[in-house]
Amino acid sequence: MFALAVDILSPLVLLILGGFLMAWLIPLSEDTLVRVVSDFFMPLLIFHALYHSTVDVDSIFLLAASVVIVLAVLVLATAVYAVLTGVDRRAFGLPVLFMNSGFLGIPLMQLWGGASAMNLIIIYDQVSTVFLFTLGIFMAAGGFSARGMRGVATSPMLWALIAGFLFRFLQIPLPSVLLSSFEFAGTAAPPVAAFALGASLSHEKVRLDVHILTGVFFRFFVGFAAALLSAEVLGLEGELRTVVLVASALPAAVMSYVLPARFGTDASHARTVVVLSTFLSFLWIPVLFHLSTIW
Repeated sequence: MFALAVDILSPLVLLILGGFLMAWLIPLSEDTLVRVVSDFFMPLLIFHALYHSTVDVDSIFLLAASVVIVLAVLVLATAVYAVLTGVDRRAFGLPVLFMNSGFLGIPLMQLWGGASAMNLIIIYDQVSTVFLFTLGIFMAAGGFSARGMRGVATSPMLWALIAGFLFRFLQIPLPSVLLSSFEFAGTAAPPVAAFALGASLSHEKVRLDVHILTGVFFRFFVGFAAALLSAEVLGLEGELRTVVLVASALPAAVMSYVLPARFGTDASHARTVVVLSTFLSFLWIPVLFHLSTIW
């Protein structure tokens, strides 16, 4: 399982390091990289993934309910922590709430359980993506305020989400050349996001404090505990249970750094949690699979 974690995580780590080295050698604009990811590549990825999604109703319900329970627990936990410590809830909450269930989780489950496990985490990731580009944008843009509403309404990612669902369920045909172009461009989104994350690290020193370490702890252990609660409440068993337990406790999503950077919120906390949780997941993922089998 450790070798599996190395195989899956190595490309992500190398892209982060590549972005760091490039930005250290030549001037790179973090804002430009973030805008390119969030306003161009990511919307195309979202639309293409939703347009081609194949889901069954029972799996959608159970996995969607799991995501809702996990997020509800994490929202409550981060809110309580923010009240007790005075930390910025938006900066602290985003990398805790949203996990790397797509770029990392999908190939991880494919190698672990084959096509059936991969299909389950794809549904989990799609549901989580809906919350990432709605709740996540609201948090990054300033909450349910005029600024937050404006940020959500003008986000290409949200409109890509809406369009993807509409075109999928209304079965609106699109030219194959257009869809293949969307697919080609969309595959660049996770690598460019990881590259942008690495580039941002060259501009300032990575700091470690109690809030950073707590954020990583919440992402791993509170995420797992929330998933365990959802599995018990929903009666999840077998492969479905393992997918939910593992997916909910993966390292922080790279987009949890991209969103605050895109909307002008301090992204230094999210950036460090993403990097630290990604590196620690070399050790954490084998433990996570073990915990998912004994619980």
